Amino acid sequence: MASKSCSFDITSATNLAEVQNACNQCMLEIRQRFDFKGSKSQVEIDMKTAEVKIISDDAHKLNSVIDILKGKLVKRKVSIKALEYGNIEAASGDTVRQSIKIQQGIPQEKGKDIVKHIKSMGLKKVQAQIMDDQLRVTGKDKDDLQSVIADLKKKDFGIDMTFTNYR
Repeated sequence: MASKSCSFDITSATNLAEVQNACNQCMLEIRQRFDFKGSKSQVEIDMKTAEVKIISDDAHKLNSVIDILKGKLVKRKVSIKALEYGNIEAASGDTVRQSIKIQQGIPQEKGKDIVKHIKSMGLKKVQAQIMDDQLRVTGKDKDDLQSVIADLKKKDFGIDMTFTNYR
């Protein structure tokens, strides 16, 4: 009788519908706030490229808009680690803009770091492999897999990680 192998996947998928809702709520709050009266501040999401574009009057107001957006994202249970900030650049009409990429999938470099970390744990019967933009971790013992999950949750890789398909 062959012993059964157990596995789980490590993914990083952000719900873009929730990000869009957070952007809409952010715009509502900006329109209502007194400190943004007459401001050209704007928050838009491009669903195809998973990118949020923020335009504001100056860098200070831009940071305020980002803080509002972060608050809305947290309320909608979207991880702040999924945001990758671009540079602040000058835009037309005395405004500044910044693009924020929303992480979909685990980047190759981060995937390699996670695999290396799992191997460094010293669990002999646990293997990790990169599959496109996610990782699959397999092992004979469920306790080993649970200790891998617990250890990965403790360590910060700078990305949002979700553990799925635990079998």
